[in-house]
Order: sequence, then C-alpha cells, then structure tokens
Amino acid sequence: MNALELDKVTKIHPGTPPVVALKSLTLTVATGEFTSVVGPSGSGKSTLLALAGTLERPTSGAVRIAGKTTEGLADTDLSCIRAASIGFVFQNFFLLPALTALDNVATGLLYRGRPAVERRAAAVTALERVGLDHRANHRPAQLSGGECQRVAIARALIGEPAVILADEPTGSLDTATGAAILSILADLNGRGVTILVVTHNPDVAMATRRTIRLRDGQIEHDSEAA
Repeated sequence: MNALELDKVTKIHPGTPPVVALKSLTLTVATGEFTSVVGPSGSGKSTLLALAGTLERPTSGAVRIAGKTTEGLADTDLSCIRAASIGFVFQNFFLLPALTALDNVATGLLYRGRPAVERRAAAVTALERVGLDHRANHRPAQLSGGECQRVAIARALIGEPAVILADEPTGSLDTATGAAILSILADLNGRGVTILVVTHNPDVAMATRRTIRLRDGQIEHDSEAA
C-alpha cells in the first residue's frame, strides 16, 4: 500500500488574479520511502505539504492517505485521518511550553481516545526511539533546539502514522545539530518509517533516498524516474 498519493492535484488560491499553486500534479510516496521535495520559493512546496497533510483541500484532483480517499470528507473525518495516519514535524517545533517533553509527546495521541496512562507510556517509548528519554521531564525552555526537534519527531512518531511530513526540520538548527536530526530521520526510515521532507537545504535533500524538484507548481524532476 502507498503511504501517500496525489492524483492530478490542482490548487488555486483565490485572488485578483488567482494564484495557481499546483498544476495537475501526480505524486506517489510508497510505504517506507524517505523523500524530499525541493524547489525555489513559490514553486508549490508548502501547498503540496498542506494538501498531503489534509490541512487544505485541492481545487481538483484526489489525495489519498494510506489508501483512504479524502475527497468529499467532512472536516471531522479529515481530522480523524490526520490523527490516525499523519505525523507532522515543523521547523519551529510548536511544543507547549508549560508541558514536559513527555507530556508534549503524549499530546500526539490526544485525539485517539486512549487513556492518559497509555499515552504517557507510548510517549516514553517514542522518546526512547529518538534518544531523548533521559530528558522526558524537562520543559522546552530547558532543552536545546536539537532536543526540542527530537521531541517534535517523537510526537509525530507516537501514533505510528502512515507518513511523517516534515517542513524544514533543520531550518532552525545549526549545521551540526541539523546533521544529527537528519541522522535520526534516516535511522527511523531504516526501521520502516515513511518520511516526506520539504526543504530548501540541499544537504537535507542529499540525505534522502528520493528527491522531487518542483517549479511553478509542477514536478520538474524526480530522481526516482531519472
């Protein structure tokens, strides 16, 4: 089963004139892939990520997550798909400052209906997977940028999603710390986690197994097809 499919997806943002962000774009990410999406500003990278994460709806075309078609679903149903099948990692972490690392990770299961004790136990396991279980009781202000990003990755992992969508995951980090985060993502992918990264950083793109380059809302190059 494919983790993610975009089938002839077009996205037009209203305005005068309207902005065509994606043009009949077709993309398949198979389960277990580690893929990067690159391209200049305005190429459609952010829109692709938003559509893949069901945060926006396409103007036309279809988006499927782990084989499930999202077309025509109500917002509540889309929220269920996001909670069950998608993990998000953002450049700025978006951790809750009042919560410990453990409790921040546990929020990744808030919409699964699981008891708090189960959420916390799963959070311990997720922190272990990113090598941060020893910092479980520290709050974000007590953590380095790299540690905060590892917490964010653990939060994305906790629900065993079909795909992790990462938006510039090293963008707020220095070179050495960014390389460490890339190593963690590569290790997770080696253990079967499907990852799609949107980035401007050529080092990030080189670390992935497949690179897709966008320009003007279309795929200009796909290394898998090269």
